[in-house]
Amino acid sequence: MVSKTDDIPASVPNCNPVDLADEAGDGAQDSKETSKTGLKDPCGCGHSADTAMVNGDGAHGHTEEAESKQDGNGEADGGEESNEQEVIVIQDTGFTVKIQAPGTEPFDLQVSPQEMVQEIHQVLMDREDTCHRTCFSLQLDGNVLDNFAELKSIEGLQEGSLLKVVEEPYTVREARIHVRHIRDLLKSLDPSDAYNGVDCNSLSFLSIFTDGDLGDSGKRKKKGNELEQIDCTPPEHILPGSKERPLVPLQPQNKDWKPMQCLKVLTMSGWNPPPGNRKMHGDLMYLYMVTVEERHVSVTASTRGFYLNQSTTYTFNPKPANPSFLSHSLVELLSQISPAFKKNFTALQKKRVQRHPFERIATPFQVYSWTAPQVDHAMDCVRAEDAYTSRLGYEEHIPGQTRDWNEELQTTRELPRKNLPERLLRERAIFKVHSDFAAAATRGAMAVIDGNVMAINPGEETRMQMFIWNNIFFSLGFDVRDHYRELGGDAAAHAAPTNDLNGVRAYGAVDVEGLYTLGTVVVDYRGYRVTAQSIIPGILEREQEQSVIYGSIDFGKTVVSHSKYLELLEKTSRPLKVQRHSVLNEKNETVELCSSVECKGIIGNDGRHYILDLLRTFPPDLNFLPVDGEELPPESQRQGFPRQHRHRLACLRQELIEAFVEHRYLLFMKMAALQLMQQKANKDTKTDTPAITETSETTSESNADKTQTQTTEASDSQSATEVSTDSTSQTENGTSVASQAATDGEENSSKAATNGPLDLAATQNGECKSPLEGKELEESIPGLAQAKELAETLVAEDGSCIDPKSREVVLNACKAVGSISNTSFDIRFNPDIFSPGVRFPDDSADDVQKQKQLLKDAAAFLVSCQVPSLVKDCLDHSALPMDGATLTEALRQRGINIRYLGSVLEFVDKTPAKTQLEHFYRIGISELITRCAKHIFKTYLQGVELSALSAAVSHFLNCFLSSFPDAVAHLPPDELVSRRKSRKRRNRVPGGGDNTAWASLTPSELWKNIASEAQSYYHFTVQCDSVDQVVEKYGLQKITLLREISIKTGIQILIKEYNFDSRHKPAFTEEDILNIFPVVKHVNPKASDAFHFFQSGQAKVQQGFLKEGCELINEALNLFNNVYGAMHVEICACLRLLARLNYIMGDHAEALSNQQKAVLMSERVLGIEHPNTIQEYMHLALYCFANGQLSTALKLLYRARYLMLMVSGEDHPEMALLDSNIGLVLHGVMEYDLSLRFLENALTINTKYHGPRSLKVALSHHLVARVYESKAEFRSALQHEKEGYTIYKNQMGEAHEKTKESSEYLKYLTQQAVALQRTMNEIYKNGSNASIMPLKFTAPSMASVLEQLNIINGIIFIPLSQKDLENLKAEVHRRQLLQELGKSEEPTEDSPLELEDKIPID
Repeated sequence: MVSKTDDIPASVPNCNPVDLADEAGDGAQDSKETSKTGLKDPCGCGHSADTAMVNGDGAHGHTEEAESKQDGNGEADGGEESNEQEVIVIQDTGFTVKIQAPGTEPFDLQVSPQEMVQEIHQVLMDREDTCHRTCFSLQLDGNVLDNFAELKSIEGLQEGSLLKVVEEPYTVREARIHVRHIRDLLKSLDPSDAYNGVDCNSLSFLSIFTDGDLGDSGKRKKKGNELEQIDCTPPEHILPGSKERPLVPLQPQNKDWKPMQCLKVLTMSGWNPPPGNRKMHGDLMYLYMVTVEERHVSVTASTRGFYLNQSTTYTFNPKPANPSFLSHSLVELLSQISPAFKKNFTALQKKRVQRHPFERIATPFQVYSWTAPQVDHAMDCVRAEDAYTSRLGYEEHIPGQTRDWNEELQTTRELPRKNLPERLLRERAIFKVHSDFAAAATRGAMAVIDGNVMAINPGEETRMQMFIWNNIFFSLGFDVRDHYRELGGDAAAHAAPTNDLNGVRAYGAVDVEGLYTLGTVVVDYRGYRVTAQSIIPGILEREQEQSVIYGSIDFGKTVVSHSKYLELLEKTSRPLKVQRHSVLNEKNETVELCSSVECKGIIGNDGRHYILDLLRTFPPDLNFLPVDGEELPPESQRQGFPRQHRHRLACLRQELIEAFVEHRYLLFMKMAALQLMQQKANKDTKTDTPAITETSETTSESNADKTQTQTTEASDSQSATEVSTDSTSQTENGTSVASQAATDGEENSSKAATNGPLDLAATQNGECKSPLEGKELEESIPGLAQAKELAETLVAEDGSCIDPKSREVVLNACKAVGSISNTSFDIRFNPDIFSPGVRFPDDSADDVQKQKQLLKDAAAFLVSCQVPSLVKDCLDHSALPMDGATLTEALRQRGINIRYLGSVLEFVDKTPAKTQLEHFYRIGISELITRCAKHIFKTYLQGVELSALSAAVSHFLNCFLSSFPDAVAHLPPDELVSRRKSRKRRNRVPGGGDNTAWASLTPSELWKNIASEAQSYYHFTVQCDSVDQVVEKYGLQKITLLREISIKTGIQILIKEYNFDSRHKPAFTEEDILNIFPVVKHVNPKASDAFHFFQSGQAKVQQGFLKEGCELINEALNLFNNVYGAMHVEICACLRLLARLNYIMGDHAEALSNQQKAVLMSERVLGIEHPNTIQEYMHLALYCFANGQLSTALKLLYRARYLMLMVSGEDHPEMALLDSNIGLVLHGVMEYDLSLRFLENALTINTKYHGPRSLKVALSHHLVARVYESKAEFRSALQHEKEGYTIYKNQMGEAHEKTKESSEYLKYLTQQAVALQRTMNEIYKNGSNASIMPLKFTAPSMASVLEQLNIINGIIFIPLSQKDLENLKAEVHRRQLLQELGKSEEPTEDSPLELEDKIPID
């Protein structure tokens, strides 16, 4: 946890520092799986990761093939890329060693031969009984082991060897590490680091709702008779219909966090450093402490350990006290002098090791919390020291002082990647350096804005200053030398860094050997945008003009090129769809480029070829770039494009380019196919073929978008993390969809040609007239499949077609879709088209014209295809945004930039099914408003000096959210006085303006500004002049707006109840603003092999091979852990799927354990109220219920509902699922009235969002009917069941089993109702002596409730007998054994089981 080995520069490939120490303290084996970062056996099911590939033989070749097929010249890029190598043993089996530490019993430790001795050190520093030791060596038979040696290289180390822990003498560095470690142990339960957003700590609250651990070790409720004791009543604000949205429950109080005080003060003494004569006695440093018993002591750290000396606050006397209590560790010393320390420290360590490891491992990137309680500020020497020694990456721990970030970033890229182990090592090193770099860059950017770093050009005005700190170069997002004057000035300078980052991300993902990009991080902090970049060696000594040997430094007036750069960039041209093109330089000579002109090539002093300024990697977006004399296609014009934008750097997203090319490829195949069919038909009827190209173009165009939407859907439901850029499943999926639909037979194959020329313009970009149309067009082109196959063969070998007829077919198809080659499908873009200042040679005029058309088509495709497809996905609930972040993600996955938000909302507004999109519209409006507020807040903050920051932020929030009409800012009076004096300082930190203009902002003015910002930026009209009107008109919640604006701007507020609606006093005071955090954008390096495994696993599962899927996903988990360490979003997705598979295969306990990890990880990595976290909570509740932990299941569901109310409010389709779950569980514990409230709410929401005739609604009716039956209110039960029955009958027909089931249930209800009526009549007639038939009132069985829960959560079980399950488990076990022997045999084909991730019956 503390010997900062993870800060060893990652360029030392032979040392892989471990990220998490094992805690075998309680002998618990379960912590093992996360401990030895991935080299162990993270999937926890005992098989070591011998065979890396179980049956994903296609996993690698697959994507490359698809990629090359899609781009047309079909040579499979080494598709079967040496799979023999892949199955390299990642790890040999582990063995056990004994460890003997002073003063403890020897204990066993499981280790693996790959580990380094260093990792055993980490384990010991984390174990409860040895955690206080940091300065020791491990000895085997008296020989000291080298810390960085791998265990397998140590002679004589084998099963059962005894390793001795030997205390070593301290050095100054070791003493400081020791103090740091002890301080970390004392603070281990204290959440303040998570609140302050430091050291990659973040919050997690799951354990509060599960009473510690889940599963058997938790305080298990006995099944059966104890049901009555469960308290099921939810808090008032969680009930359906409640209008109250409290903030405090967001962070429930954790009793473990009331820290047990072990020590009042531990700090460096003012007597440091020791004078020379004491140094020669072995004094290293002095500490000052105050124990809980108020005893003040002075301690010497010497080479032999720690002892009390006789110094006091004012007199220096370094002689040892009597007794001196000399001890090798501070803990031993303190335990002797302070009984309270001894008692509390032991208790604290017990608690520390009981926490789930995932609650305490650091996350790879910092997550900030937008709320925090008031935390007492305590004395902390390490924190204080870190703040003032600027901690440039732990100087004292790293040989060679500051890290050379550029060297580390580039050397990790150069590591070999020929086989799996090499790739894992390389990806792990790349990931580690990136996360360290992002952290350092963030710290530096904050230091720059806080005025803590000297500029390298201190003479210039503040906006123009540049900074270097910790080998990172920082610049501010302003247009400093009128560089961007043509492109939109400051607005362009603000947009350029994020565009550049997207470019870096894209080139990094292509990963061409020999081409280098800079480490880049963009930080928004206190209203400023700071770009942090690693430094090219030697660039600071030269003028930019001399060093740029490729590209242009003045936007294309002067341009140079270089053969090596062309060769390197040529390799990226295809994956990034960038066309090689020529431009003219200032002497009118032609210069060849393979990137935009702004992209500069510089060879560093290290001889590496760097590219930088990648802000135009992707082509311009013509919808937001009006060009004189250029007409956009009608689809764009109808929507009011082109529109004026703030700057001229608007680019299309990479996802859009991919989707567009994908769409064009489908089109190309169809065109070729249709022409072949016509040739064939014409051979039979001997007619000419003049009109072929025209008609075929149109029929297929309009029909292509249907497959388009299908493909996006397919890739999209797989995982909400990123949709992979390589379009594997997509191409294949897309083409097969079309071919299945069209195998109707050949008999009328000439019909297609008789369609007559349709209106070409309308369909050219695949406009879907109505986004909800079915596949009518598909079926109208018979015989397409056969023709497609023909076409596939034609397009294969680089257009070397057999007969000229076919070549003509391909040529026509190529022309029609705008391919840059005439012999194969190949679409690329020229990013310099429409760049001001770039001139093209005359001979390429034709080409330029083609490229202009392609850009217009792409812009039209976004408006006419991608936006409708997004709306369609929201209508059929395959995309379910819940808050701003998930909405943004949904747009970006489809390649829609956020600047289109206004257009998307207008489109939704005009959709006939508008009511079913209310949730989407509402989230969109709230996102649009908070983004406008963010733009205004940015400039607002730039005018605020630091001393008034909290006052200014609270004033802004009051104007934004409070109903108080005249919010007045309070200027702190003392600062008004001192303002005179500070005038003299010319050079202030950015934002040190004497500016109190912010104080004059009023709510009405702010809302006026928001409305005008919405109009000018998003071209959307918000007709509201106060927050209350907006809330009223669009049905927003103030708490949601507060959350969105805080997350977007980095504000952290005090967690308490805010009264937004008071008209007498403002909601916020300056005390409520606790902090302002940076908002950081950086590159996320990927674990490619693991991701392929994950995808193949998903594919297997979807085909029904659960066991193979499960093995592949376990393997993926293994590899993810290897690359990312224990915490990452993708590992979270992996665990969630594993848990679901475990559950379906009947292993509830394992499902619970995996899902618990998924929830913890989601809370830690994404945030405690992120929509993904809410869903993880729901899954966990289901598995808890299945495990008989009913009260826990309810608590988890209530937590999910609270978070959901806060994040998106009650009116959301997902709320129906959540309420159905809650209602069912309540029904199971016989809380019928409560259950009805939730189920009836679910029914209302389902009816609204799925339409009254939907099967979901039928199911809702049935669930409500069941509760009424349990209450013996048969009339209501019958009423609901009849509704359900009608829907089933209309949708599925009489014969369907659902209809029959419903009809049976109706009969049963009628009988019960009749029986009840008889009984009542009997009572009325005969009074008390009536003979009453006992009525059957049945509490629902747990099994029946669970069955319904599974149905609504979309889980279908194929009935397996107990015997089948045993066989299944035995089979899995047998495979594992085989794997451990390393000879995995052919997988036996299993009976396909089913798993559907969406609810199957709808």
